[in-house]
Amino acid sequence: MELQINGRPVQVDAEPDMPLLWVLRDMLSLTGTKFGCGVAACGACTVHIDGQAVRSCVLPVSALAGKHIQTIEALGTPEQPHPLQAAWMAEQVPQCGYCQSGMLMAAAALLAAKPHPTDADIDETMTNICRCGTYQRVRAAIHRAAGDVPPKQAAAGPRQTSVAGAGSRA
Repeated sequence: MELQINGRPVQVDAEPDMPLLWVLRDMLSLTGTKFGCGVAACGACTVHIDGQAVRSCVLPVSALAGKHIQTIEALGTPEQPHPLQAAWMAEQVPQCGYCQSGMLMAAAALLAAKPHPTDADIDETMTNICRCGTYQRVRAAIHRAAGDVPPKQAAAGPRQTSVAGAGSRA
């Protein structure tokens, strides 16, 4: 079967009911897409299918003929990160990394559909699970990537997220 992955045609010999997640990870070594739950609940496996955020852990590869698949590997590069990846770093979103690729892919699909999302749009769309609880930082990063951060705040660099003295070992 031929798939279009990250802008390139790729031949795979997979069982028709094999989930896309395992084709990506095990057959094509595209390990940026993560396994989390296996039931499409957590969002760690989110990829784009024809520009839409889709959870790949339950999507049979046989349903993808003629579709364009994009993984986190094609979102940006270390030399030229996607605006969301830059905003993720500026807002200090990443912690454990479990959800990051799925969150970024869901956020990229949101910004493609709504270049200036409201908080309500973000909350409705970003249904991925983050075990570290960085939901407010995710929201801030999406606004930053959309250019919706007031210039003074954006120029200040990363947000200060700690309270003076909290957690210090003085």
